[in-house]
Amino acid sequence: MAAVLDGDRDAFRILVDRESAAVVRACHRVLGDLAEAEDVAQEAFVTAYRSLATWRGEGPFGAWLSRIAVRLAVRQAAKRKTVAWVRPTCERDRDDYLEALPAGRGTDPEGLALRGERRRNVRDAVARLDEPYREVVALRFFAERSLDEIATITGRPLGTVKTHLHRGLIRLRTRLEEGGDR
Repeated sequence: MAAVLDGDRDAFRILVDRESAAVVRACHRVLGDLAEAEDVAQEAFVTAYRSLATWRGEGPFGAWLSRIAVRLAVRQAAKRKTVAWVRPTCERDRDDYLEALPAGRGTDPEGLALRGERRRNVRDAVARLDEPYREVVALRFFAERSLDEIATITGRPLGTVKTHLHRGLIRLRTRLEEGGDR
């Protein structure tokens, strides 16, 4: 990071290479569309590069970057009326996708459709949570951050993070029980 802060672009490329898979994965969990997740991840890296002066160095760079990426992904998801379920884009991808699924009752088309709809409803409901609940829930479940990491990333006390997560999950459950329309 010292080299990056001194303006070394090659050093930033190393950070991008190291963190890109995790950032795309976190965005994909929020958005459900790989191409869109890659676009948002790219935007997160650009935003991070432009905001390097605001990085306090108190936690890992990857955690700070994940926070930026998840926020951008949640904003992107909130812009949509519906969140698209990931669909294979061509015949070969579809075949690879189907082969990667575990055998058994989970591969039936109806079950796949129901799980896809459930994921879509959850992502949409999370995207419509108010702050700070949306951020904490997204960091916990989409970016897979621990409560301690979320406290460090957000600069909030651990107790506050726990409270925000608890209240956010209650609001999320209520929205999902109501059908996600409110």
